[in-house]
Parts: sequence; C-alpha cells; structure tokens
Amino acid sequence: MRISVLTSLYPIPALPFEGIFAARRWEAMAQRGHDIRVLAPTPWAPLPIGSYRDIAGAPRHEIRSGIPVHRPRYLHIPKRALPNAKRFAKLALKYLDPKTDVVVCDYAWPASMIAPALQQAGVACVINGRGSDVLQVMGEADLKTHLVSNLKAAGNWCAVSQDLVDAMDGLAGAEGHGLLVPNGVDSEHFAPGDRVDARQRLGLPIGGPLVLVVGHLIQRKDPLLGLNAFAQGAPADARLCFVGRGPLVEALKAETDRLGLQDRILLAGERPPEELLHWYRAADLVMLTSTREGRPNVVLEALSCGTPVLATNAGGTGELLPDARFLSESRDPIQLGSMLADLLNTPPASAELRAIAGPLSWESSIQTLEACLERARSGR
Repeated sequence: MRISVLTSLYPIPALPFEGIFAARRWEAMAQRGHDIRVLAPTPWAPLPIGSYRDIAGAPRHEIRSGIPVHRPRYLHIPKRALPNAKRFAKLALKYLDPKTDVVVCDYAWPASMIAPALQQAGVACVINGRGSDVLQVMGEADLKTHLVSNLKAAGNWCAVSQDLVDAMDGLAGAEGHGLLVPNGVDSEHFAPGDRVDARQRLGLPIGGPLVLVVGHLIQRKDPLLGLNAFAQGAPADARLCFVGRGPLVEALKAETDRLGLQDRILLAGERPPEELLHWYRAADLVMLTSTREGRPNVVLEALSCGTPVLATNAGGTGELLPDARFLSESRDPIQLGSMLADLLNTPPASAELRAIAGPLSWESSIQTLEACLERARSGR
C-alpha cells in the first residue's frame, strides 16, 4: 500500500526521541514493503521560544530510516487550538501525495481535521488515537464537536488501547466499530539481564532497591505522586530515579528537598532509547503514576524485561496489568507506597511478567495495522 502518514508527533533532529514510538511503527511497515510517506506540518510561531525554537530548526525535508518526511510550515498561535488545527489540515491537504491509497491521521488531533476534505475527495482515511489526542480533546467542547465530525467523515478509526477505541466509538455513535491496534514490544531486545551489570553500565550503586520512573516530567504523568509514594513506602536503602525531561523538574527538586531525600533521588534526564534496556534491567520496580494514558510502552518494555510494574489505573494501563498487585485504583500516596513496599518485598517471578507482554509483539501489531488500513482502502 501507498500510505501517507499525517502527524504532529514525529522525531526531529533537535528532539530525536519525541514520537519515537510512532516512527518505529511506520519503519516496521516500510520494512514489510509498504510505501510510507510522512507529512508532519510544523508550527511556525511568531515568537519562537522554548520548544518552538527546536521545532523551527527542523529540516523541511529529510529521509529518516528510508522514509521521506516532509515538514511544511504553518502559522501556529499559542492557545488557539481550533484555528491552528484548521491551518494544519489546510496545509496538509496541499502537500498530500495524490497517489496515496490511504491517509493515516496518526495522532488524532489536529490531524483528523483533514478527514472531511478527504471524504469529499473520496480518499480513504483512518484516524489513530494514542491518548491525550482523544481524551484531552474530548474534554474541550469546541474541539470535541469537530473531533466527532472528523471521525464520522473518516469512517475508520483505531487506537493503541481498547479504552481509547471505546471512547472514539462513543464519540462517533458507532459502538464496536473501531479497531484495537496496540503498540508492540521487541521481546528479543527487551529481555531480562544481569542487574549488577546493568547498574555498572549506568554508573549506579550496586546495592539497595532501585525504583524507576520513565516518561516526560509533565502534569498528566504526575511524577510528584511517584515521589511521594516512594517517600511513604520505600525502604531506607532504596533509590528513586526519574528518566525523562519536562517542565516539572524544578518542582521535583523542590519536593525532594522538602522530603529530605536529596541523597536518594536521581534526575537522569532524557536518555537514548537504546539505553532504556539497561535502566529496566537495573531496576527492581518501574512506577507509572499517570492520570491519562493510551497503552504505555514503558509498561510493555519493563514487563518484557521481567521487571515488576506498579501503575495507577489510567486509560489502557489496566489492559496490560491484570494483577491487582500491579494496579492501583487509588491516587493516595500512602496506599501507593504500601503497594510499592509489597512488590519490593515479594517481587513476582520474571517469567510471569514476561508472559504478560509475550502476545504483544511488533509482528502481531503490524499485522493488525495492515488489516485496519486494508479495510479502509477497500471501503469495508
């Protein structure tokens, strides 16, 4: 198939790990012989500050892992979500490959704004939900109305978790219509390994339990809850490491000082994807305290490495963690800390954790995605 991927979330040279999970999916599709072209309209802001400065430096065209990536510019005015989305879609329509078999709006907002125009042109379209692109937009009345119209215009949608599929079905009034196309995990790469060797590679202390938090330091990931749960339940010789970057780093430092945990907390910053394997192997427990999620890759990767996971029940996370020991219905740091202490004291067997992630391979994921796109292309 000739597939045009329309997205606002794809790696750029200055931010090479942003959207890496999306890039992996399309690289796998290209390896299976599909003609993949990525169209990632890039915001141009009148005052390029912060992340906009990094985005402004992205090349207009590049070949990434054999896939052409095009980044035309559109005017982006902060806090003007709907006009920005309309400009995004208008520009995308102008640059869209006219020979494409199917357009995938890979990150539902703002990409799905192109769906009505594609419907008029008779071009197959699939809207893919990943998390906040559906859940956050649903909470904003003016945007929700457009997302509903876009889903109906596309007629085809999928998502990385059943929770998101159900949400999109509900918006479109089409129960059971969407398809679950979960992310996969490379179980040969993400496999158990020697904990001491992993810690030595990372320059970490050999002794004592290590609790790991992987992800952006942003509000919906709620890293402060993870810090407070650790303070409540971790033994005195345990350490907590945050791997990720984001605007809450200073708040984490301040809360660490308030709790008197300066010697036990490590802020490692963003790390290369190839290094994450060693972090999972080095850890005794991975913790995820999000308020919203799709189906987090962190959980899949940790389980595949045989590392226990403790998570709050958000979005599709519960679809990956069937054991109540691993999933907290409460956001109370005392209760979460108690669950953390239990898992550190009596960790589940590595083989048990690997078995959870086992069926969720990249091969299975890509086959499901192919079926979804073929259904859209054939008009079924």
